[in-house]
Amino acid sequence: MWHRINSFKYAVTAFCLSASLAAMAAFPAYSETAGLDPYFKELADPNEQGWARAEADIRRAWSRSGSPSMDLLLKRGETALDEGDTDAAIEHFTALTDHAPDFAEGWNGRATAYFMAGLYGPAARDIAHVLKLEPRHWAALAGLGAMLEEMDDAPRALEAYQASFALNPHQQDVKDAIARLQKTHQGTAL
Repeated sequence: MWHRINSFKYAVTAFCLSASLAAMAAFPAYSETAGLDPYFKELADPNEQGWARAEADIRRAWSRSGSPSMDLLLKRGETALDEGDTDAAIEHFTALTDHAPDFAEGWNGRATAYFMAGLYGPAARDIAHVLKLEPRHWAALAGLGAMLEEMDDAPRALEAYQASFALNPHQQDVKDAIARLQKTHQGTAL
């Protein structure tokens, strides 16, 4: 029974990873974040002095839905996550994605909550949706990498981490994960 569940989780995650990485290449960013191109350029430059400001500006833009009610649902979901209440977080983020389906941060929050609850299939599905809406969402890619690494899928985890790191090379935890996976699988064809 557990083998079938793990096989199902793996199949769903593998499908969603492929869809997520394809979404990065196939979908342009939505207009709300199109004005952030200069910030993404600064952030992607490992030698850029103003990268922290660029990252903060991008995160701030990502957190604005355009609706005070939706922003409140986002805040409630984040608070529930901080408190470790994944069930409440999932409820808040589900309400947010139902009412604001084009708001990537709602999907990303729910993906995080699903991951924390051990629900990898739904988490991967939501990450795919985040990347469809915002292909440059480095945090979603890093989350996908962490989930795949936890599922012992090192090649796909490495691919997701590298995609995240290409967007934001200032993530020490992602840099460490890449080095760890490369060292562990050194000499193994990925």
